[in-house]
Amino acid sequence: MMIWGLSGTRDNSFAAAAVGSAARRGRATEPRRRARLRRALLLAIAGVCGAAPFCSAQAQVDGRTHAQLARKRYVSTATGKEREYLLYLPAGYETEKGKKWPIILFLHGGGERGDGLGDLEKTLKHGPIMEAWTKERDLPFVMIGPQLPDPGPGVPERPAAKKAPAAAPGRPPLSRQSGSDPPRWGDEGPPSGWWLYEKDLLGMVDDTLRNYRTDPDRVYVTGLSYGGFGTWYMAAAHPERWAAVAPICGAGNPKLISRIAEAKLPIWIFQGGRDGVVRPEWTLASAAALESAGHPDVRFTVHEDMGHNVWLRVYEGWDLYNWFLSHRRQRPSPAAAASGDGRQD
Repeated sequence: MMIWGLSGTRDNSFAAAAVGSAARRGRATEPRRRARLRRALLLAIAGVCGAAPFCSAQAQVDGRTHAQLARKRYVSTATGKEREYLLYLPAGYETEKGKKWPIILFLHGGGERGDGLGDLEKTLKHGPIMEAWTKERDLPFVMIGPQLPDPGPGVPERPAAKKAPAAAPGRPPLSRQSGSDPPRWGDEGPPSGWWLYEKDLLGMVDDTLRNYRTDPDRVYVTGLSYGGFGTWYMAAAHPERWAAVAPICGAGNPKLISRIAEAKLPIWIFQGGRDGVVRPEWTLASAAALESAGHPDVRFTVHEDMGHNVWLRVYEGWDLYNWFLSHRRQRPSPAAAASGDGRQD
């Protein structure tokens, strides 16, 4: 049984460091030293709000309440252990009482695994919650940030990235020949992935929908690397639940891809052209399989100059967030629902 509720006073919230940061424009970035300091201070000053479940990161602006970040406690159905995940509430959540907010479920990569307690701050290294909380960007989403448990004994380390070949001037940097370098794992993706914690992830989403002013028809999933594979899995396992999904540098299980196509679930796939960890041809094969299965609009973007860390460019921009907001979940017609053709929660 899954147990949900706010964590106690021990490390029950994060507070942001009092260090200003400029909004990103184009590819300009906040100095790395400053960003590392901000992240390091998150846990060091946790608990300054006492027993309050949330702490603020941003001053009230234009009459809106500040953004908030909380740790939510649960017991994993997969491991039986008590863990926590992050829940981000955007600026204006407390003041815009009549608004129902969209949700982003963010699945991090393999480098941010941890015990879901003392290691939870690792999940702020990359992704939309980091963009909103650490960099203080005004992203209008309620966001859920779980932490993937550490792999068990015997799980192999991730293979070292292969150096991308030098490209002749004016030519694409990589070949797109599917199967030229097959992955070292099965159809599910790398071992001990997010699919093992499917019930935990659905429980977090359901808890957020029940207890916060959120829109069940605007729930999005995105993730990077391990989380990219996890995004594909959650999209295929539950296509009726999401409004849109965006896997980054991850491939789909070829046995499940047809489910996404049948549901016509909006999908935007991102890949780095020089990625030596998750090869671009593997991701292209998933996109091609999705199109072959009849998906009406496969959106696939390759940043040829980027490697495995293509997510930095994706999450620091605005295109993905605006694309998410342009989609709502397509519920079946009354006639289809009455006949049992199509699912909805």
